[in-house]
Amino acid sequence: MIDYATYRRIHHLHGVDKLNLAPIARPLAVHPQTVRFWLDEPTFRPRRTPPRPSKLDPYKALIRQWLEHYPYSATQVFQRLRANGFTGGISIVREYVHKVRPHKAPAFLTLHFEPGECAQVDWGHYGTVNVGNTRRQLSFFVLVLCYSRMMYVEFTVSQTLEHFLGCHVNAFEALGARVPARIMVDNLKSAVLRRLSGEAPVFNPRYVDFARHYGFEIAPCNVGAGHEKGRVEAGVGYVKKNLLAGLEIADFSHLNPIAREWLDTVANVRIHGETRRRPVDLFEQERDRLQPLPETVHDFANVHAVRASNRFRVTFETNRYSVPAEYASQRLTLKAWPDRLCVYHHDRLVARHPRSYDRHRDFEDPDHPKALLAQRHSARRQRLLKRFLTLAPCAERYYAQLQQRRLNAIHHIRKIVALSEVHGEEATARALADALHFGALGSEYIANLLESRARPPAPHPAQRCSGTGPPRPRPRRLRPPPRYGEHAMNRPPKVDLDAFHADLDTLQLAFVREHYPDFVHTAAQHQWDHLPLLARLLEGEAARRRDRASARRIRLARFPVRKTLDAFDWTWPKKKSTASR
Repeated sequence: MIDYATYRRIHHLHGVDKLNLAPIARPLAVHPQTVRFWLDEPTFRPRRTPPRPSKLDPYKALIRQWLEHYPYSATQVFQRLRANGFTGGISIVREYVHKVRPHKAPAFLTLHFEPGECAQVDWGHYGTVNVGNTRRQLSFFVLVLCYSRMMYVEFTVSQTLEHFLGCHVNAFEALGARVPARIMVDNLKSAVLRRLSGEAPVFNPRYVDFARHYGFEIAPCNVGAGHEKGRVEAGVGYVKKNLLAGLEIADFSHLNPIAREWLDTVANVRIHGETRRRPVDLFEQERDRLQPLPETVHDFANVHAVRASNRFRVTFETNRYSVPAEYASQRLTLKAWPDRLCVYHHDRLVARHPRSYDRHRDFEDPDHPKALLAQRHSARRQRLLKRFLTLAPCAERYYAQLQQRRLNAIHHIRKIVALSEVHGEEATARALADALHFGALGSEYIANLLESRARPPAPHPAQRCSGTGPPRPRPRRLRPPPRYGEHAMNRPPKVDLDAFHADLDTLQLAFVREHYPDFVHTAAQHQWDHLPLLARLLEGEAARRRDRASARRIRLARFPVRKTLDAFDWTWPKKKSTASR
């Protein structure tokens, strides 16, 4: 039996190309008699297979009668047929049941909402993402306003309750500090603890408190009825297809800035397929119907009871965070927000750290071991060595070569760390790399490199002669204004100056005590507000303290005094000693 394409080819070769039977049959791989048969046929007639009798034929009427009364499955129908003497297989039963009872897709009504009436929220998943040196499951929170289809998206690496509530707060802020009257949620544990058919849902009490604080009603969907919040379900799919599909994610920290730009330039300014309007335009009509945020912020942190180790660390999600050394081995309370961790001893805040989603990391606040370092000299030495080894990747090799030369390594390390606090870690790291390359071991070489690079380059001789070239930057300094007392009309109200001076001495504000009369006079002359006056005084005090701190660090480093010929007194002695002849 040939197909329709071969039939048309036979008629074309015979009618157009004028070929006989054998030349037509040879390229088509058919018999010449077959060619003759189809040339005599005016139309193509496919082969009709005569119907064959089936073992199921005597039972078809009975099957239709059963299915009219009750929606039996194909397996149940097969079992009943076997009881009635059917000897065939289940496959023909399934084919016939599917034929007489085709699958019907469920139909849904379109829900309509008033402006500000409702919003829908849900979580989405999309593979894994790099977080530091590990990988975590990538999740994203989606909120959609039911009337305007205004969308908010935030990426997280966790779906715990504090993240769920924190995403709510961030979404309210993104909507202009507005809250809808009702929020539809799925039956996730962060919102609904238990949901049985025919019974009222049992809500998570913390989510109930959160909803009561912000003034919205919780509207859970029925079990297995995700279509009831179809707007956010479509939003989750839209994020996956339009934003995440084909997006190369190098690190988790890049995702939320990308999502904010995508919302402002794509998602909320497109013509929506249902409303045929832009969500931002409909949101302008909906904004005034939303509720304002309350003045206070709800504390949605997750609380954990922890115990500090003997190395004054608390462990949270495989990471270790430091607390002050005096709280080692004590019971503490840890409060976890999505972006930070706070540790309390009773009601007192003792430690605060940014929350890390990396794994097996150690985070230490430099102020926490200070009390312990003051008591243990060996710990101070180890702390100094650890600080030095973090200055540059080559610091460990530099320290090893210092020990090989049998130099006082700790002495040089102390000086190099002091130099890093004056010149900065980046410049010190560069100087360490250059000194290691040239085999210059010792803090004196590092100091010379840093000072030579910090010194401004000398001008070209041609520029010195002609006076051209870039102008030299003038040093920034505070110029004391004229002495106070020339304008009696601008004097401040009388205060107890002795008590005021005693307070300044107690606070050790030497610069403020010396120069405040001049600054007050200038403020009165130029009609300054109190904030500029206070800023000038604190700026001068801070500059003096920075200078004193730098001088103290250099003095404690015990650098040798370098004398030059410019500082030599050529007039001494007045007379030559005859004993030296």
